[in-house]
Amino acid sequence: MIEVLLLTHAAATLVMVGVIWFVQIVHYPLMARVAAGKFAAYEREHQNRTTLVVAPTMLVEAATATLLLVIPLPGGGRVLPAVGIGLLAVIWLSTFFVQVRLHSRLADGFDAAIHRRLVQSNWVRTAAWTGRGILALVMLSPA
Repeated sequence: MIEVLLLTHAAATLVMVGVIWFVQIVHYPLMARVAAGKFAAYEREHQNRTTLVVAPTMLVEAATATLLLVIPLPGGGRVLPAVGIGLLAVIWLSTFFVQVRLHSRLADGFDAAIHRRLVQSNWVRTAAWTGRGILALVMLSPA
């Protein structure tokens, strides 16, 4: 059971690590190149499509991360799952209180200052998910 939990958790986390790096390096910077008259529609579609990809994965990641706090790892370690939950809290708080709000403002049209804040603030999630990916891989490795 713990093996399936760890594999599911690692899979969801590593998918999100890949997504966040793609978003940070490719997707968000390219938003500045969308024509001004088309940006609002582009941003709304971006939000809809991105939600379809990331929401289920984020929910699986959160559920498995929570279970890892309850079901002890081989050897009884709870430190890594606790650190992982802490990083997940940072990610979720940043997502809902920073990125979602900035995306909502961009849905009215491109604003270079808001876009710059979106790209810069997203480094918090990029770093936190990268840390979570490392933790997930460490938790997979035999003790």
